[in-house]
Amino acid sequence: MRDCAIQLTNHPGDLGRIAQALGRRGVNIKALAAMSIGGTAMARILPDDIVVARSAFEAASIRFTESEVHLVTLENKAGILANLTNRLGDEGINLEALYVTGVADDLVELAIVSDNPKKAKKILDEF
Repeated sequence: MRDCAIQLTNHPGDLGRIAQALGRRGVNIKALAAMSIGGTAMARILPDDIVVARSAFEAASIRFTESEVHLVTLENKAGILANLTNRLGDEGINLEALYVTGVADDLVELAIVSDNPKKAKKILDEF
C-alpha cells in the first residue's frame, strides 16, 4: 500500500482540486491528513487505488511523492500506541504519517508511513 504527499500552494480550493482529480477517476480517499508547518502546507492522502491516483494526479499536473504504508491492527486501549511509537523511536525510526483506517470492537487499524519502511515493518510485525 502507498500514500501520496502533496505540497499545497495555500490557495483556496487546493484540497478540492485534489479531490476532483481523484473523483473523476473513481478513486476513493481512505484517509487524509493536512497540516501547515512553518507556512508550508501539506496534504497526505491514502487512496484506495494508488495506480489510478497516480494517473489522476499526473493528468491534473499535481506534483506528489509516494511513500510505502504499513498496516497494523492494535488493541484499542490506553498505552498501546505509545508502546508502538516508543519502540519505533528506540530504533531511530521517524513517523511521516499515521492514519486511523478502521475501528472495530476492541481493535483499531492504523496505516503508518515512516522514514525507514523496511525497518519499521519488522517492528510493526511484532504488534
